[in-house]
Amino acid sequence: MDEISKMIKPPFIMMQASRMPILLVGMALFVSLLIGYSSATLSPELSIQITILSMLLFPAFVMALLDSRRLIPYILLVWVICPEIRRIQDWMEGTYHSVSLLSIAPLLTSAVLIIPILAKFHQMESRIYKLLIYVGIVLLYGSLIGAAKNGSGAFYDLANYVIPLLLIPYAALSHCDNKALDRLIVAFSNTAILVAAYGIIQYVMVPPWDAFWMNHVEMTSIGHPFPLEIRVFSTLNSPGPAGMYMGTALAPMILEKRWRGPLGWIGIILVTVGLLITLVRSAWVMLFIDIAIYTAVSAGRQKWKLIAQLTAVIAAMYLIIPKLPGAQGLIARLDTMTAIQDDHSYNERLDFFHTVFPMLFAKPQGLGLGSIGVGTKLSNGGALGEYGIFDNGFVAIFLTFGILGGLLFLWALWLVTRFLLSQKKQPGGITAYGKLGLSALQGSIVCLVFENGYTGLKGFLLWMVVGIGIMAHQTIVQERRQIPDAATSQLENSPHKASIRLH
Repeated sequence: MDEISKMIKPPFIMMQASRMPILLVGMALFVSLLIGYSSATLSPELSIQITILSMLLFPAFVMALLDSRRLIPYILLVWVICPEIRRIQDWMEGTYHSVSLLSIAPLLTSAVLIIPILAKFHQMESRIYKLLIYVGIVLLYGSLIGAAKNGSGAFYDLANYVIPLLLIPYAALSHCDNKALDRLIVAFSNTAILVAAYGIIQYVMVPPWDAFWMNHVEMTSIGHPFPLEIRVFSTLNSPGPAGMYMGTALAPMILEKRWRGPLGWIGIILVTVGLLITLVRSAWVMLFIDIAIYTAVSAGRQKWKLIAQLTAVIAAMYLIIPKLPGAQGLIARLDTMTAIQDDHSYNERLDFFHTVFPMLFAKPQGLGLGSIGVGTKLSNGGALGEYGIFDNGFVAIFLTFGILGGLLFLWALWLVTRFLLSQKKQPGGITAYGKLGLSALQGSIVCLVFENGYTGLKGFLLWMVVGIGIMAHQTIVQERRQIPDAATSQLENSPHKASIRLH
């Protein structure tokens, strides 16, 4: 037991207690000097961005050194609030910045996960290591092509893939009991409630900084900066991520009482309303898939309980939606889910698919990282490139990594699925956390018909939920290893064995 406890101690905790305060003071001094230097030598706008960036990074760095369980909730909070901080800063300056240092703050904050990973990398399980090798090959290939064709955009795109994926080795090397995992999911639910609450406020009275941003950003799909005419994006940078954030969090909130947080059903209603006013259908599709898969792999009695809870949510939506401000627009948007062939957005996506699908065979080697999505801004003077908005995740993956690279990427997803399914062999079957991770992963694959959900915030949310399932699995494996060790130790120290030695 003593050897095991030493192995799972957080990095840098084993240093002398007197050295840790010195390290923290040194880090604080470095941040202070950095802020002072930027204020004295750089433009006011850039110095403010560096100051905010430093203030966001410093707590994450300290928590990573201590391997604190509060690290993931803090990173989630940074993902949630950073776009809004950026909008407020632009509004206060009276200038819209299409590219800002604050846009990379969530990625940089998430990157500190590498600290506890490197400290315990030698403990990595072979199956996870194999998975990381497959993904690494795909990303290396995409980076080489992208760097030649797309310049710096390739490295930004690479960071959006790699940094969220750090949650997989982080989870595989972490040992959390059920209470710690529950607290992590509750923290996720609480941030979703925050996103929903602000989104509702944004819907009924558009804050001036959000209106300023809407008037300058090149995004026609977010409506108009007037009450009830806005397509809600809350504190995030567009309706898509906001809807996906709330949809991902709403699934565990509905499924298990212990994951709802202090507001209980009130929180569920708030997040449901917040999700509705984003008008993001892909988030609803993912939500229902998550709940369906979780229910399908649950025991018989639990299935009926989950179906009853889902029925209650649907009934609440049926009663609440007609009473919301601007209810006609919301109802019209929901109606398109049953008459999808008549929807303008759906037909545009279909036409787009027919346009870009032949490119997969015209360019089977792929276009490389940086050719699709926000990364195209870096090679296009701050404006989105030709494929800056890409409404099909399957085509995006194959067009980025080529046909062989795309197949290898999908194979890596299958390896993760198989890892989670391996919990079936355990005496208690798949844990609730494993079922949650499995349902989220399968939902992400189905939602590839809408978009690529493996990068940026969406990727971070997915790999966090999958990582929770991996953490639960690793904890069970660790506990099983400890039982024989404890039995052996007890046998060696037993009086009976001592008497045998005397004879």
